Formats: sequence, C-alpha cells, structure tokens
Amino acid sequence: MSADVERLFRTYHATLVRYLTRRLGDRDWAEEVAQETFVRALRQDAIMNERAWIFAVATNLVRDEARKDARRRRHLELLRAEAEEAAEPEPEGASAERAAQAAMARQALEALAERDRNALLMKEEGLDYHEIAAALDLSFGSVGTTLARARKRLAEAYEALQREREGGRGHAAS
Repeated sequence: MSADVERLFRTYHATLVRYLTRRLGDRDWAEEVAQETFVRALRQDAIMNERAWIFAVATNLVRDEARKDARRRRHLELLRAEAEEAAEPEPEGASAERAAQAAMARQALEALAERDRNALLMKEEGLDYHEIAAALDLSFGSVGTTLARARKRLAEAYEALQREREGGRGHAAS
C-alpha cells in the first residue's frame, strides 16, 4: 500500500465504515465496501478532494451492489420484524422501547430517497456542504435544501411509524 493510501486509510477509514454501517445496517458489509473503496484509491493517480472522493466511491459501490444483491430487501424485512417484536410489551419495558425506537429510526431512514439518506448520513459524519455536493453530484447551493428536506421527511416518516405503532397498540388493548 502506498504511503498516500495508508494515510487516506488512517484518516478516513473509521468515518467511512461508520457511514457505511449506518447506510447498510451491516458492519461486515460496510467493511467490505470500505476495503474496496481504498483498493480503488490505490489505482487512482490523483485525488483532489479526498473525503468527497472516498465517500462518492463508497456511495457508488453501495448503489451498484444494491442492484445486484437482495440484502437490502432482507434488511428491510428484519427491520419490520424488529419493530413488530419490539412493539409487543415486555416486562423490562425500557429496553424494548429503545429497541423499538431504534428500529423505527432505521426504518424511517430507509424510507427516504437514496440521495436524501446519503446526504443526512454524510452530514452526520462531518462532511461539509462542499464535500457532500461533490460526493452526491449536487450543486453546492442545493445541499442545504436537500438536507432540510431530508430532515423533514425523516421526521415525517418516523412520526408516521410511531402513529402506526401506537394505533396497533390501541387495537390490541381494546
């Protein structure tokens, strides 16, 4: 591994894997995509905006793999099953509630359009507007609008899942 790619790896690996784990819901898969991203960096002559380039390559790898792989569908089915299981009352209560909220948050995130989801996750990982714009092929001026829209849609999706869950509880209690 060249010294430059080693530096890229040390600098961005943890952040990239965290982003990809949130994006994919699977740490092992995230590690695989991150590894392929750095392999591609080895083949690259020059990288202008390193962080944006790395996140763009990783995002494209995820998109390409999602077309070929049924993992995403299985992941969504698991999220639904988790939410249903967590919605059932348990004696401990608090841990079940946290699990249900986490499952609903992941489900709400998955319900977003891919660009919105990726923009939110990249922002959460500390990428600035220029880097998000470069990674997602957006104009700099549209990043703020994209993030605002994504936050609103995420909140709406989460609230809808909460209402759905609470409606299910109401029927079960009657």
